[in-house]
Amino acid sequence: MSTATEQTGAETPPILGPMGNRVRILEEHRRKVRMKKPPEKPKKLAAQPPAKPAAAAAAFVRRNVSDDSSSDSSSSASSSSGSIVKSAEITSSRRMKNRNGVVRAAKIVPHGVGAMSLYPAVPLPVKRCDWITPNSEPLYTSFHDEEWGVPVHNDAKLLELLVFSQALAELSWPLILSKRALFRKVFHDFDPISVANLDEERLLSIRVHGSPLLSEAKVRAIIDNAKQLPKIQQEFGSFSNYCWRFVNHKPMKSGFRYAQQVPAKTPKSDVISKDLLQRGFRCVGPTVVYSFMQVAGLVNDHLVSCYRYNDCRYHDCSHGVAKESRPTT
Repeated sequence: MSTATEQTGAETPPILGPMGNRVRILEEHRRKVRMKKPPEKPKKLAAQPPAKPAAAAAAFVRRNVSDDSSSDSSSSASSSSGSIVKSAEITSSRRMKNRNGVVRAAKIVPHGVGAMSLYPAVPLPVKRCDWITPNSEPLYTSFHDEEWGVPVHNDAKLLELLVFSQALAELSWPLILSKRALFRKVFHDFDPISVANLDEERLLSIRVHGSPLLSEAKVRAIIDNAKQLPKIQQEFGSFSNYCWRFVNHKPMKSGFRYAQQVPAKTPKSDVISKDLLQRGFRCVGPTVVYSFMQVAGLVNDHLVSCYRYNDCRYHDCSHGVAKESRPTT
């Protein structure tokens, strides 16, 4: 038996859901809309600007400074970041030894990215002869650095150094240097002719803090020696030629390692002393002559560990001003 609906041919009504037919119909409608809507395309990521070479290199430096990487780790880091290597030249890390023999790994520093600020230069202490100490007077230290052992070829300068070498029997080098301006004023800048004509009595009357500048024997010897210089200049052309012929016009290099090895006199100074005495010079014993040879550069007695050992060759020092005087070829 057919129902009324079948008889009329009408559409079967939908079954009611828990919330009624309206909710069921709405869900069906949403499902159909989703099926008809085309799938959304994936969003493109915005292109990020490339990192600046300086920033990338700085980051690379910070990583290397923090872990103090060796040469192996530095090579792997550079290969994994090719752009950084191209933007900053990386110096290879090598094992280095310091003076104490301690092995350490050198840090990798990119060129031109604040490398100098990372490793500021530390000046090394200058090594001088052992008789120059941190407590030495600055004037004495400067004399060691600039004049002592520098070859001298000026006659007036040689006479001045000979007088100072004679004065060492009574005064020390620091004390002589402190009175140097007075010595030059009293002895007319050690011009041989002017010194030879000086008044002995006037020189002996000069007092420094109540004491004579030099003893009477030294003052008379200085004047007598200046009188003999013109004879040597006439015979050998200059006092310089006379002095330097004893060492074949080339400084003698001692090569001492310790201050205790430096002698007070040598056979060479004994030969020069005897020759000067025969020519009428006074107060020129072997010890005085060797001190003169040292300060005038006829012999290089700087210790081999002193930085001046190789620096005071090929120079001429005239009244405290060093002038280059390399041998002609």
